[in-house]
Amino acid sequence: MTIDELDARLIALLAAEPRLGVLECSRRLGVARGAVQARLDRLMDRGVITGFGPDVSPAALGYGVTAFVTLEIRQVAGHDPVADRLAAIPEVLEVHTITGDSDLLCRVVARTNADLQRVIDLIVDVRGVLRTNSIIALDTPVPYRVLPLVADVPRREGGRS
Repeated sequence: MTIDELDARLIALLAAEPRLGVLECSRRLGVARGAVQARLDRLMDRGVITGFGPDVSPAALGYGVTAFVTLEIRQVAGHDPVADRLAAIPEVLEVHTITGDSDLLCRVVARTNADLQRVIDLIVDVRGVLRTNSIIALDTPVPYRVLPLVADVPRREGGRS
């Protein structure tokens, strides 16, 4: 379940210009339209490409504070009930189950540090949450990215698909 160089180039092209159509992608990549469509379909079917939605900046929406919050939870019913309740809080952007002293890691946003306290209070009010620990992000020198990984897969896998 790997990708080749053409898949990587197609993913990079769509990441840079997500509004491109299949015909324009085929022109820029120098391959047939049907080949591009078939590759897109295959990459989506395999879950390599998971969406084409716009990237949205929470800061541009007024949420200038990002924090990472670890949670210790009561695990009687597992992680899912707590995660489902956390998903109802709009400021909770991600929830991951983790190893170590805590059970869940959340990426949250808030308008200000004072507003972050409100968000943490909402998290603490979730049934099953025992304790939280918060770390405020000061800057994001390397934002979430996958293109370097995508570009490296064909090299590591010898170009097989």
